[in-house]
Amino acid sequence: MKLGFVGLGKMGYHMVERLLEKGHEVVVYNRSPEKVQKISEEKGAIPSTSYEDFVKKLDSPKIIWMMVPHKTVDEVKNQILPYLEKGDLLIDGGNSRYTETIRRANELKEKGINYFDVGVSGGLAAAKTGYCMMSGGEETDFKKIEPIIKDMCVPNGYGYFGTNGAGHYVKMIHNGIEYGMMQAIGEGFNVIKEGPFKEINMLKLSNVWNNGSIIQGKLIEWTKDGFEHHPGMEDVDGFVPHSGEGQWTVEDAEKYNVEIPIIKRSLEIRKESENKKTFATKIVSVLRDEFGGHGIKKKEE
Repeated sequence: MKLGFVGLGKMGYHMVERLLEKGHEVVVYNRSPEKVQKISEEKGAIPSTSYEDFVKKLDSPKIIWMMVPHKTVDEVKNQILPYLEKGDLLIDGGNSRYTETIRRANELKEKGINYFDVGVSGGLAAAKTGYCMMSGGEETDFKKIEPIIKDMCVPNGYGYFGTNGAGHYVKMIHNGIEYGMMQAIGEGFNVIKEGPFKEINMLKLSNVWNNGSIIQGKLIEWTKDGFEHHPGMEDVDGFVPHSGEGQWTVEDAEKYNVEIPIIKRSLEIRKESENKKTFATKIVSVLRDEFGGHGIKKKEE
């Protein structure tokens, strides 16, 4: 299948690599041309130099996947739009707020352009193992692009969940859950650090917990990696940035009168971490870097 791909960042570049490995033709565009040149020369992507050039190299009806920050989706969409025709399909694979996705879908529907949303999970490790994807939009569009999604994902790691916005909605809730789970892990290790057995080896414990325990999983594995890369968390400041999804989850829960005290408090702790840093927030900060490459704030000497 032939498609266009805009955005060769931390996630997008590796997603294109997986598509090329599976035999798809991918026309790529990125704001900085260096990554376009690199993936074209090394992996066989079809390069483009402008949005006009990018769209011209696609077959109609065109399929275009945007993998850009949610704050720039409208900007990118509006630059591509003049070159699109009725029946073309535009996909947003970033972490956009679902209400914005619904708005964009309605606006494009008036112009005869189809819009589709895909929430992508898996972090940087998914470049090798495969992603998890949650989709929303017209089911006919899902069927059209299912081969693309299937080839990027782990087995049984994708699904269609309803009309426009549904994919981004379940990804938003997924990230809210992630906030709570990460905070719980950090708090558990914090209690151990301050408890009666201070000599406990955290790296050894995280490794044991990740082999056969009930809480075994990727987050515990990344915690182990974090202790390897940051012994004792001594070099970590403990500030934890928060992206939109946790805030949006809390706002939506309040809108529908749903109590989510764990997710809400985990968001508050991230906000407080600018001034109130703990061993728990250090672990959460490192976890974000381990799975997503978000970087950490280093402790000042």
